[in-house]
Amino acid sequence: MPSVDLKDLAAALPEAWSSRVLGVVGSACVKVLRMNELPVEEETHDAPEALLVLDGILELVVEGRPVPVRAGELFLVPARTPHTVGSGSHGTLVIVELLGTVYGTGEPVAMAAPSSPGARR
Repeated sequence: MPSVDLKDLAAALPEAWSSRVLGVVGSACVKVLRMNELPVEEETHDAPEALLVLDGILELVVEGRPVPVRAGELFLVPARTPHTVGSGSHGTLVIVELLGTVYGTGEPVAMAAPSSPGARR
């Protein structure tokens, strides 16, 4: 894969919080998305999830506690930890997560081919 400007790629996505799969490394999926000011519903995953803010701020809430993640910062959400995004998040976010199922549902994690837009978050 040639080098990619992640900020430009995220800015060109048709919807905020709609990720694009950049690729798969081992059993991990690497995605990029554009955040907007709107909150996102709480979610929980079977495996840890890495959240890297390239620019802007992620107003993360982990187990009810605000955890602002700023540009250049990384937050690792532990497995089976409820987390959500509060209002005011904006910028570009890279997510690294293991392929698997959504915790508690058995529902497969949606994954698109690396060259096409992916499912929400």
